[in-house]
Amino acid sequence: MNWAAWFSAADAQDRKLGNLPPNVRQHLIDRMRDRSINIADLNQLRLWIDSQPEVPEGDWYKDFGSFKICGRGLYPKTFLLANQSAHGTAL
Repeated sequence: MNWAAWFSAADAQDRKLGNLPPNVRQHLIDRMRDRSINIADLNQLRLWIDSQPEVPEGDWYKDFGSFKICGRGLYPKTFLLANQSAHGTAL
């Protein structure tokens, strides 16, 4: 399962431990709340995910203007505020 498929999976069973560790999943949820990511932001993220983006093996990030999502390989790792620096390949 690729990153886009994991993130958009409707059923939690499709996002089980083998695909994304629970601590990483919880971290993403916590950062989303901490960074005040709103519905409009999530809609931008959903549209990007629906495009089934290719992500590199190493570190990467996608800048949405109001926030950034960062990952490594197939998996998202965290959300950043717009003014926070990200490292890796810009998508």
